[in-house]
Amino acid sequence: MAETAVISALGEVFQLLKVKTNLLRGVHKDFLDIKDELESIQIFLKDADRRAADEAETNEGIRTWVKHMREASFRIEDIIDEYLRLIHTANPPGSGSVFNKITSPIKTLIPRHKIASEIQDIKLTIHGIKERSVRYNFQISNEQGSSNSSNTTEEKENGRWRDPRLSSLFIEETEIVGFEGPKEELYGWLLEGSAERTVISVVGMGGLGKTTLAKLVFDSQKVTTQFDCQACIVVSQSYTVRGLLIKMMAQFCQETEDPLPKKLHKMDDRSLITEVRKYLEHKRYLIFFDDVWQEDFSDQVEFAMPNNNKGSRIIITTRIMQVADFFKKSFLVHVHNLQLLTPNKAWELFCKKVFRYDLGGRCPPELEAVAKEIVQKFKQLPLAIVAVAGLLSTKSKTMIEWQKVSQNLSLELGCNTHLTSLTKILSLSYDGLPHYLKPCILYFGLYPEDFAIHHRRLTQQWAAEGFVKSDGRRTPEQVAEEYLSELIQRSLVQVSDVNFEGKVHTCQVHDLLREVIIRKMKDLSFCHCMHDDGESLVVGKTRRLSITTSHNNVLKSSNISHFRAIHVFHKSVSLEHFVGKLCSKSRILKVLDIEGTSLNHIPKNLGNLFHLRYLNLKSTKIKVLPKSVGELQNLEILDITYTLVHEIPREINKLTKLRHLFALHRNYEEKYSLFGFTSGVKMEKGIKNMASLQKLYYVEVNHGGVDLIQEMKMLSQLRRLGLRHVRREHGEAISAVIVELKHLEDLNITTIGEDESINLNFVSSPPQLQALHLKAKLDTLPEWIPKLEYLVEIKLALSYLKNDPLQSLKNLPNLLKFGLWDNAYDGEILHFQIGGFLKLKRLNLRRLNRVNSILIDEGTLISLEYLNMDRIPQLKEVPSGIRSLDKLKDINFTEMPSEFVESIDPDKGKDYMIIKHVPLVSIHHSSGPKFYDYAIRTIHSSSKQS
Repeated sequence: MAETAVISALGEVFQLLKVKTNLLRGVHKDFLDIKDELESIQIFLKDADRRAADEAETNEGIRTWVKHMREASFRIEDIIDEYLRLIHTANPPGSGSVFNKITSPIKTLIPRHKIASEIQDIKLTIHGIKERSVRYNFQISNEQGSSNSSNTTEEKENGRWRDPRLSSLFIEETEIVGFEGPKEELYGWLLEGSAERTVISVVGMGGLGKTTLAKLVFDSQKVTTQFDCQACIVVSQSYTVRGLLIKMMAQFCQETEDPLPKKLHKMDDRSLITEVRKYLEHKRYLIFFDDVWQEDFSDQVEFAMPNNNKGSRIIITTRIMQVADFFKKSFLVHVHNLQLLTPNKAWELFCKKVFRYDLGGRCPPELEAVAKEIVQKFKQLPLAIVAVAGLLSTKSKTMIEWQKVSQNLSLELGCNTHLTSLTKILSLSYDGLPHYLKPCILYFGLYPEDFAIHHRRLTQQWAAEGFVKSDGRRTPEQVAEEYLSELIQRSLVQVSDVNFEGKVHTCQVHDLLREVIIRKMKDLSFCHCMHDDGESLVVGKTRRLSITTSHNNVLKSSNISHFRAIHVFHKSVSLEHFVGKLCSKSRILKVLDIEGTSLNHIPKNLGNLFHLRYLNLKSTKIKVLPKSVGELQNLEILDITYTLVHEIPREINKLTKLRHLFALHRNYEEKYSLFGFTSGVKMEKGIKNMASLQKLYYVEVNHGGVDLIQEMKMLSQLRRLGLRHVRREHGEAISAVIVELKHLEDLNITTIGEDESINLNFVSSPPQLQALHLKAKLDTLPEWIPKLEYLVEIKLALSYLKNDPLQSLKNLPNLLKFGLWDNAYDGEILHFQIGGFLKLKRLNLRRLNRVNSILIDEGTLISLEYLNMDRIPQLKEVPSGIRSLDKLKDINFTEMPSEFVESIDPDKGKDYMIIKHVPLVSIHHSSGPKFYDYAIRTIHSSSKQS
């Protein structure tokens, strides 16, 4: 992480050098010198970081060198931020000054002198660090996949250290639990199917048992007898293709007792590949490449393995899905994505390992509760269960001893020899990451245990921290989404929930990986975490603070001036004093996330947080944003959803870097109402100055009127726009704006009243529109809507359409979610005709007062998974076409007529057979005054599992 810190500091220096300013005499030359020194050090940093992280490395001086390098990088970032603040103070926006003209030299004299002195001191520090690097003989690191890295851990330990992954190759079949299904699938792929050369990939996070499963199948007699020759090669992160091929030939020849080709080790690459191909040309071969890390490994080994149509097979195990996908360029590929054990299998494995030599393999009743508590903490990860079982098998089988282990698992992971192999294996995934992903995965450690993290919240924080850079074509958030996808593909991040498009909604990391991350965060000064039972004193120069405690004395005593990011997760913590102190003392804060806390007031001097880029006030109790919000010149993301803020001060229009403004409130304390349920914010004219805006919702446009709407034409980067309280006279202005917004992907429009109709007949349809919500009286469906070829979601409400809209919308090629709400259709019969809505996954039909019949032809809605019907008072019979929707997973019926509900009763309902095949059917009835007050009765299908 010294490498990451230096790269971050270099990025800051490069940005600063773009500013041609002589505010400080010679500052440009000084930072140019610093840049040169950092670049010369950077080439050694991978080696330095690796050796500092290596637990076998005995030279404490290397760790100290890396720490000093990291802290020097922090100082560079801080002084640049202080320098930029000084520029802003001397030449505030609108003052008419240029950078090289100081309006108040006396006012800035002292801070200028301090900055100059700090810059000189940093230069000396870095020069000294560079000189000391010679002492430790740092090497220029080779790219991943090279075998030339010297001084390996094995050599340093004189053979005493053993790669913990090797044990997976030698586990007896009788010791294995939970692989019955995966094993049979692999047997099928190996022994059946195409005669073409085929790759079988076993993919998953470290510790899942990929090697154990693959080696079990590879060694099985039913497999070995079907192949002419076999080889099992451990690849890992340091290898050469030559080395792999020579090992492969040696294993082939040893097994078949063929003579090893002469001068094999002296052959050039081409000759070696030719020799291997010649040997395999007429054989049915089986090759197992274990622990593959490099994405293009397929290209490196492809030509050595001929496609001779004899049913040859290649097995690979990897933590990285891209490795498996890359083989698809040239091979037939089957992928098994290995999962965690089921809870029952996890318990079975635990008992088998702990009690295999006594007690008949069963846990005694008095230990069962604490044993299950321990197993639960390891979240069904096989290697972890085996490791803790090994530890417990050495302990006295008493409640006291086992409770000690359960209560101190975090400590045991760091120091107990039974568990260190587990942490080493999990650490390999972190150590193998490219530098740009390391701070991203560390960020998961800021969040509390078992916290499902919203992908938007996480990726926006990465962007605000500067972990991702826009390439000019994509936004920082789009690049961050790719980073998240890469971490998921590397089996480091688990997807908790997906949205209707199949995209990540929430995610988290396995608890054991989180423990590894937390240890690394502490070692790298990445973040200090304050817990109820943890240390409260911040030691050293830590960059981030995560608070999950309610102890107010902790917040009062903390030195907070050096933090770049602060996250507060405890809902009951009182933050008024803490936030006030932040606004007075903090000079470099970039991320402030206090979502869901009880904060009810923002201090007037909020604008002091000059470097703030990300401000998350979601679900707090604040009512007013101070006018000084306009001083947050670097703010990029402001989230005030579910707060009580209803009016935004006009000063916000000064924020030219603001890209996302989220402002909406839903009153879940009341029943649903047509217009009072969701509210937005009032904004003043001048919004056109915020030219960087990409997401803006919801704005109540009746306040600013046509003038405010017309200014939105200038927001050419808008991708999401939400307008509320729209009047009839706004229609023409809105249409003119929409036509100009070429990047618009999401449009949400709600009128001010039920009878308010608007004309939205655009000259041309928005070309990129993916989501459309219209809550407005339309009478006829605008002609441009059925032409939206990228549309994935549409919701119509209060439209009072006279003609069935299904005929116009059924051929939208990418539609996944469709809703008709609140009398969107004013007819009696809705007809889903054959061949329509072929990709639709979710269908919502709510509060359609006149509809009395819904017809679903066979051959329509063939992909539908979720169906909601809510308050359709005239619909007395269940649509018979539901019977043919064989992909349905879930149906919700809410406040439907009594005849309708009785007809699907499992015991006496005449229409129960129509919905019998659906895994889960829920019937909701209102039971209280709030939005979510429902009594729910579920009907589970007898033919499928829910």
